[in-house]
Amino acid sequence: ATAILAGDALQTLAFETLGELDASGDIRADLVVRLARASGAAGMVLGQAQDIAAESAGGPLSFVNITELQANKTGALIRWSAEAGAVLGGSDVAPLTEYATALGLAFQIADDLLDVTGDEVETGKRVGKDAAAGKATFVDHLGVNGARARARDLAAQAVDALSGFDQRADGLRAAAQFVVTRSF
Repeated sequence: ATAILAGDALQTLAFETLGELDASGDIRADLVVRLARASGAAGMVLGQAQDIAAESAGGPLSFVNITELQANKTGALIRWSAEAGAVLGGSDVAPLTEYATALGLAFQIADDLLDVTGDEVETGKRVGKDAAAGKATFVDHLGVNGARARARDLAAQAVDALSGFDQRADGLRAAAQFVVTRSF
């Protein structure tokens, strides 16, 4: 119950923060709508619901279903973060959406890998937790090596999406590499 209240409080704080931004009303409204979509029934909430439903499904999810589920979880909020930066900076949203979509999937695949190959002390999570819960993962479909390769490919796609940006996007490029090399 406390965790749910904390989540509710943080979500409303996010909307409050956006409402108080030193930006035009149109920009604030755009960011609020984007966040509502990313965090709500078309984004993270949908992904979490799909994840919960998949745990009790009669059979394994397809690769396409896992990709959709994973894109709607953390990926939806990563996409919003990148899009918000573009909106606030007056930049083209499309390349940052492409970057964040690839980054979000790479993050989820890396998380799947850590659940199989990670160190419990470093990750702070019990290894094998996803399998024990019956969660569908990219590792199930691709194996450890295939999932690693897919995560690296997605990180490269994320970096490629930033080709029109100069060195100011180096932090985003570094984030893409970090996501697939992290050990926690």
